Amino acid sequence: MKILDKYIIKKVLTTFLFVVLLFVAIIAIIDVTEKIDKFARNNLGAAKILSYYLDFIPWIAGLITPIMFFIAIVYVTSRLAGHTEIIAILSSGVSFRRLLLPYFMAAFLVAIVSFYMNGWVIPKSNRERLDFELTYFQNKKFFEERNVHMQVQPNVYLFLQNYNNISNTGYQFTLERFEDNRLIEKLTADHIQWDTAKQKWVLKYWKHKKIDTLFTAPAENRVPGALQEPAMATPADTLTQTAAKRQRALRDSASGKASGRNVPRLATRDTGAEIDTTLTITPKDFENNSRSYDGMTIPELRAHIKKLTFRGSTGVQVFQTEEHIRYAAPFTIFVLVFMGVIVSARKSRGGTGFQIALGFLLSFVFILFFTMTRTFGEAGDMPPVLAAWLPTLTFAVIAAVMYKYVPR
Repeated sequence: MKILDKYIIKKVLTTFLFVVLLFVAIIAIIDVTEKIDKFARNNLGAAKILSYYLDFIPWIAGLITPIMFFIAIVYVTSRLAGHTEIIAILSSGVSFRRLLLPYFMAAFLVAIVSFYMNGWVIPKSNRERLDFELTYFQNKKFFEERNVHMQVQPNVYLFLQNYNNISNTGYQFTLERFEDNRLIEKLTADHIQWDTAKQKWVLKYWKHKKIDTLFTAPAENRVPGALQEPAMATPADTLTQTAAKRQRALRDSASGKASGRNVPRLATRDTGAEIDTTLTITPKDFENNSRSYDGMTIPELRAHIKKLTFRGSTGVQVFQTEEHIRYAAPFTIFVLVFMGVIVSARKSRGGTGFQIALGFLLSFVFILFFTMTRTFGEAGDMPPVLAAWLPTLTFAVIAAVMYKYVPR
């Protein structure tokens, strides 16, 4: 590494840190001003507020890193150009491509640190921030979705008309099992309620229907008049019957007919007032999940997407878009560095002020474009991978055109 490389890298990194600290301080002050009434309303002490902002500041810093690095690049390069240092460097035989090397070295360092922090470190601190905001600023118990459909196991689907987070009660519950695209078992209840002591769901006024006549059982296994839990209520056999059981039931039925014995079949319909059951969902699945992806590391985000996709839940595009954005962010830094050097490497008669203003304008355009594509991706109007990468790819093309045609 040459002295010139160290000189530029040092200037870029120190300016970047200063710009980040400056903007984070401004944003934090504005945020405190907006939330001061909420802090007072909830009687929060200074220690609790300080703890919140210790989690808030890293999140904001990670969020604005690409744009702040771009502004730092524009400022440093325009200052070098204004002092005729860029002209001196190029006149000494250093090519413009070689001049870009220290900028990209600094960008690589910032991109690696940013990717690691946004992917694994900041999400862990965000969990406390999100919990704080849900506790004091929002309603953690609020769940606004109706007609909830989800897949809880292979070929097993759950439906709730609506859910009350305060009492942990769901209404108009239905659980259905399909085999070869044919409904073979169905469990319904007027409502279900979470039992915190047993850590199970309690079904009220339930009906259990087995449509497949292959489900049979010996008569001695049933107690007349007693409320019995259907097979779907046990964790191991939730809405499942193995092929061996059905084959054994058929053999028992056939042998009973051949020997003249009467082997009664399990009633195809059971009802009751109340029964305990184990499901693969808990009340946490019905909590307010506003921006919950901020509290997930990349592996956790990937696992959550897999779970939502398996369940067939709506809103999975929000998490897919966030995952792709985290992977696109480091490349965005390189693209913005390339563009920043190009727009500010030429000495301007208007001084550095014009180039810095141009940098802010381009930053605003990028943020606007990024916000727009992200909204489309989260709404499902655009593929999440395209929504995350389109701003970066668009600005990469613009930077390439500028590199070819803009004089330096």
